[in-house]
Amino acid sequence: MTSATERTGTRRRPVQAIALLVGAVFLLVGVLGFIPGITAHFDHLGFAGTGSRAELFGLFQVSVLHNLVHLLFGVAGVLAARAAGASRAFLVVGGFVYLLLWVYGSAVDAAGGANFVPFNAADNLLHLGLGVGMVLLAVIATFAERSRGQYPGTEQRGR
Repeated sequence: MTSATERTGTRRRPVQAIALLVGAVFLLVGVLGFIPGITAHFDHLGFAGTGSRAELFGLFQVSVLHNLVHLLFGVAGVLAARAAGASRAFLVVGGFVYLLLWVYGSAVDAAGGANFVPFNAADNLLHLGLGVGMVLLAVIATFAERSRGQYPGTEQRGR
């Protein structure tokens, strides 16, 4: 069985491979959030809000909503990996979304009603890292593509 990439003779660009990897990790994390044992205090997993006391790996506070967001980001990343532009947009926009979540999670009272997802200090640091990392990966992949002449407008032209 051949892939679409093999059938068309095109290769996956670096930004597409990165988006696929990031999407797969989000899918994995979303699934792991629903597995007792990997998620500590699984019996306290709530739909949303601070009432959910479940913690992925015993560290990151999760809820059903939080896990669903990870799964949605995963699906978005996997689908985006089909095209370079969509992959780049996924990484940049997704990175900025995670930076906004970091700001929001850092600003709200952890025990208050505004902490609806919910977030804890570990989540906030992870969201900062994800946001910066996703944007940097998009920039690095774009730089790599431009240096190889793979980015639109940088093709090598005969003279």
